[in-house]
Amino acid sequence: MPYTVDFQNVSTVGVESSPVAEPLAGLRANEARYFKNKYDHAFTVRPASEAPETLDWVNRILSDERNIVISARPLEVTSFEVDGFRMAYVFYESGLAINVMYGIEDGAKRAVGFKLSEGMDVPEELAASFKFARQKSKLAGVIRGSYFVIKGEY
Repeated sequence: MPYTVDFQNVSTVGVESSPVAEPLAGLRANEARYFKNKYDHAFTVRPASEAPETLDWVNRILSDERNIVISARPLEVTSFEVDGFRMAYVFYESGLAINVMYGIEDGAKRAVGFKLSEGMDVPEELAASFKFARQKSKLAGVIRGSYFVIKGEY
């Protein structure tokens, strides 16, 4: 069942099983606030089991580009188009959030972003290849993030 993320009243709906549920909910709310303020887009998530095509697309990019397979259980996903970009997010039980920003036009920006909820360790599958910068958020505490540029066509 879809859930529109409310960034003014942060809720753990959909991510309750995470050991870092509160920070993960804050991270999700932080993303929702960004898209509402910048693009007037309502950030709506659904259980990963209800949108396997979104999860498959993100997993394919991770696998093909960097040979990454995330071991954590995916809880929620969202996928939408805004301002010439196809966006996809996967929120994992571990507290990891992965987003794909994929420019629709040839030559447009394309990247995968990783964000770690406050209180979680860097996932083993990312630790050796990525350095994470810290960013403070009123909604999510300290977020650590990293990214890579997508080179292939998806």
